[in-house]
Amino acid sequence: MPQFKYIAQTLDGQRRTGTVDAVSEADAAQVVRDANAILVKLVPVKEHKGLLNMELGGNHLDVKAFTVVCSQFSIILNAGIPIARAVKLVADKTTDRPLKRLLEAVAKDVEGGRSLSASFADRGEKLLPATFIETLAAGESTGNLSGSFAAMHDHFDKQSKTRGKVKSAMAYPIFVMVIAVIVVIVLMAVVVPKFLTIFDGMDVELPLPTKMLIAIADFFAKWWYILLAAIVGIVVGIRVYGNTEKGKINLAKLSLRLPVLGKIQELNTSSQFSSTMAATLSAGLPMNRAVAISARVLDNYYMRTEAGKLSEELESGHALAEAMQDQGIYQPILVDMCNVGERSGEMEQTLRTISEYYQTELDEAVKGALAKLEPALLVGIAGIAGFIVISIYMAVFSIYGGM
Repeated sequence: MPQFKYIAQTLDGQRRTGTVDAVSEADAAQVVRDANAILVKLVPVKEHKGLLNMELGGNHLDVKAFTVVCSQFSIILNAGIPIARAVKLVADKTTDRPLKRLLEAVAKDVEGGRSLSASFADRGEKLLPATFIETLAAGESTGNLSGSFAAMHDHFDKQSKTRGKVKSAMAYPIFVMVIAVIVVIVLMAVVVPKFLTIFDGMDVELPLPTKMLIAIADFFAKWWYILLAAIVGIVVGIRVYGNTEKGKINLAKLSLRLPVLGKIQELNTSSQFSSTMAATLSAGLPMNRAVAISARVLDNYYMRTEAGKLSEELESGHALAEAMQDQGIYQPILVDMCNVGERSGEMEQTLRTISEYYQTELDEAVKGALAKLEPALLVGIAGIAGFIVISIYMAVFSIYGGM
């Protein structure tokens, strides 16, 4: 997602600087204006990422801890406790360090008279999701902060559970693949060479599988550094290409065409879009802003970029379902349900229904993928190990037969 650095002035004359993630410059300017600030300057920020930086670790948001924070805010504010006191109470109860530091800073801002949404927007722009900040601002404007936090709790709780299911489901196949790679490396680097040295001094015609095994072992022994360099080169090349705008879009398109995994990603994107739309609409945001925010949370870059254009279509007078149909990249059920929601005036409830449907479909798709992947991995491992063992035994039998 492109990032823009801005300089703005609040209505009370205070100068504000920061960065905002947005699909386009116009969208970034709208985000700043929606935060009740006058935009002074807006410039795109160039990305400076390491070639092998996979965005792991660092000051990242713990979604589970953040979900708990939203729930605490909703309960405390609903009990009638003042906002400044509520932020302090939640900060004291939070154990997650990044969130605790953020809440302590926000508590000081609110005590000084600053609005909660403005403080979160400035202090947490690199940590907090855009969905949360926008929904919070809408809750303040409507006087329903407690409802906004409750909506965010439900939204992020569903996201956290979905991601947790996917991660736990993928843990076993990844473990099996790692073990398989280690076993093959040990066999080819340690076990096989010791057996092959026995056959070198014997004038015996070896079977074809044994010759193939010897050729493979020799190849790995002589050219392993070239193979390693090739693998590193491919990974680095993909990373460099993936940092370009064209590369991001093409790789994202390719990921949607992958067997099995493409369907899972498509279902996940549909679930993210519908659940975020439902959460933002329930907070009182207008349709075009809800669409723009929903676009920014999509994992697939191509889908994110295309969805970001929907808000422009809405501002031009097109219906959401019509604009989605014209783009032709969304699942037909999602388009049809959006059409039903627009015609019935029950868009929020319709999106909640379709979101639950996609979460169920995503769970089933992940289970189905694992049901196919696990036996395939086991068969692959057994095939490699079996080929090595059979090649060695056939050579032994040939030697005994030649005596």
